[in-house]
This record gives sequence, structure tokens and C-alpha cells, in this order.
Amino acid sequence: MLNRWLWLSALVIVLDQLSKAWIVNRFVLGESYTVLSVFNLVLAHNTGAAFSFLNNAGGMQRWLFSIIAIVASAWIIWLLRKHRGQMLFAMALSMILGGALGNLIDRLAYGYVVDFLSFHWNENYFPAFNLADSAITCGAFLLILESFMKGKHGLAAG
Repeated sequence: MLNRWLWLSALVIVLDQLSKAWIVNRFVLGESYTVLSVFNLVLAHNTGAAFSFLNNAGGMQRWLFSIIAIVASAWIIWLLRKHRGQMLFAMALSMILGGALGNLIDRLAYGYVVDFLSFHWNENYFPAFNLADSAITCGAFLLILESFMKGKHGLAAG
């Protein structure tokens, strides 16, 4: 059953990398295309973490966030082995793992993460993100949902 969860992580990585390759081959850095009045495609490079945290930290953030992603991925794989029968928990972890590795690939290959999804309201822009970030966010949401479900049913964690 562990393989099922690793396949989900692999699917996230493949979709993330394909979408990034598509945008990189069609846009120049900073180019934007309006899809909807609240959504643009834009090619952005993020050398930091979420919301460009530590974006201008002089380069050390590339290695710091790479090490964090590697350690977190190893821990997630350990958790997946231990809890592979817990459907929602394992699905959440698999999505987070795929997203973390998708962004790690960028960070190691280019020194930055390719972002391209940009939502905004009028002139207020949410930081651009990518499919890996979306998978991490969905996985985190599922972990929160799963914790509430456990609490509601009085189940012990684990």
C-alpha cells in the first residue's frame, strides 16, 4: 500500500514539473497573461520559501530550504510507512511529499522555484505560486481535516 502513496507523490511531481516546463518555454521572466479578471499566468522566480520568505537572503536560502525539504521528505516517507493504512492521513502526506520534492527539484536545478499562478483582486496581488505549492496546501488542509475527524470520533492520534 505504500507504493500507492508514493505513486500519488510521483504524479504531483510530474504534473508540477510539466506545468513549470510549459510556462518556462512560453513566457519570459515577468511576462503575464490575463486568463480571468482575477487570475493571471506569470513567470516568476522565487529564491525564497512560501510568499517569497527570505527571497533576498543572499543565496543561503537555496541550501537551507533544500536541506529542510530533504529532511521533511525523509520524515514523511517514514510516516507513510507507519500509517499507510490511514487513507486521509496518507493521502495528505503524499501530496505534501510530492509538492516538497517538486519544488526541491527546481531549487537544486536552478537555484529558485518557478511560480506561475497569480491571483489578484484589483491591484492587490497574492504571491505567485505553482502546482507543488497547491499540493502542499491541499495536503495541509487534509491533515487539519483528518485531525478534526479524529477528535470528533474520539480516536487516539497515530
